[in-house]
Amino acid sequence: MTLRLFETHEALSLAVANEILQRIQRKPTSVICLATGDTPLRAYQLLAEQVAKNNVDVSQAHFVALDEWAGVPPSNPGSCRHFLTQHVFTPLAIKASHIHLFDALAADIRRECAAMNDTLKSLGGIDLMIVGIGMNGHVGFNEPGVPESNYAHVIDLDEITQSVGQKYFSQPMKLSQGITMGWQNIFEARTVILMANGQKKADIMKRAVEEPISNACPATLLRKHADSYFFVDALAASKLA
Repeated sequence: MTLRLFETHEALSLAVANEILQRIQRKPTSVICLATGDTPLRAYQLLAEQVAKNNVDVSQAHFVALDEWAGVPPSNPGSCRHFLTQHVFTPLAIKASHIHLFDALAADIRRECAAMNDTLKSLGGIDLMIVGIGMNGHVGFNEPGVPESNYAHVIDLDEITQSVGQKYFSQPMKLSQGITMGWQNIFEARTVILMANGQKKADIMKRAVEEPISNACPATLLRKHADSYFFVDALAASKLA
């Protein structure tokens, strides 16, 4: 794991946008896995701006969602699908055949997980994965204690995740389960970038960087990845030794 520090969230976001852009320029058929939420939003906006400004061809790249709230319809602005459609797929004009998402309303969501694993295998795996870190250290919806052996799977969400997740919705939502890439998907990704910003992430980033590696604080597991990076702004890094 390589730790990279940035003075501001803007600088952090620009660096991540550049990483995505450069990956696609080096390998036009790259498979990019994306997290959603407040932390990566600015990076995706900057990516869209740079693609438009420099007339970069991203039409051959494939995009995959890191996770999804089970049972939340895609029309709901709080869904991961809605977020990525609004901030990535539409601005970049990504064709539907190059978008690979979990169906949160599927009758058999476990079959959805198997289908995602098969899709990733057929695409040759994930080239670049962008993830965030939850207040309990989760990555995707891989909550504390989840086995490292999992590929994409359905999980019962931690109470912290259920509570924090309400901020993405205009009215209270039942957020009991999530669908997520598992640790094996993460470990097999060629490059993983974890983003963290803001004072509220300072405590958990200290744990992620300094605690012994274990699934008690899931983000510590990224330190086992051969090409992983923690991109952290000054506030989120403020408690690091």
